[in-house]
Amino acid sequence: MAIAVPSRPMVEMNTTPLIDVMLVLLIMFIITIPLATHSVDIDLPQPVEGNPPPILEPLHNKIVVTREAEILWNGEPIDEASLPVLLERSRNLPIEPELQFEPEAQASYDLTARTLRTIKAAGITKFGFVGNERYREFGAT
Repeated sequence: MAIAVPSRPMVEMNTTPLIDVMLVLLIMFIITIPLATHSVDIDLPQPVEGNPPPILEPLHNKIVVTREAEILWNGEPIDEASLPVLLERSRNLPIEPELQFEPEAQASYDLTARTLRTIKAAGITKFGFVGNERYREFGAT
């Protein structure tokens, strides 16, 4: 006795060839990608025998723009006209000191912007904002 099997088209897609092709492509990509074998030569300082050299404090100058519309250079009040001269002297030192800029809360935006323009025009290369951690929370000042 023979069993009759209804003949219907197969609806499932045969994914075995697709998986084979994906594996072949994956192997090809792995083989063709160059290994990261290049290196960068860096001259590291060598340890010094005996007493190590003293650790020097890094040189820096600090400009503060106050809420009273004053510019302070290392704590001393200066006028806007003398700022470019001081910046030029600082930039021409053998080792250019870092210039730290700290506007106080409620300082004049116009004076702060003019001071930043003067610093940029002077060609200062070592520059940083300090004191920003005070303003992490809105309205904390």
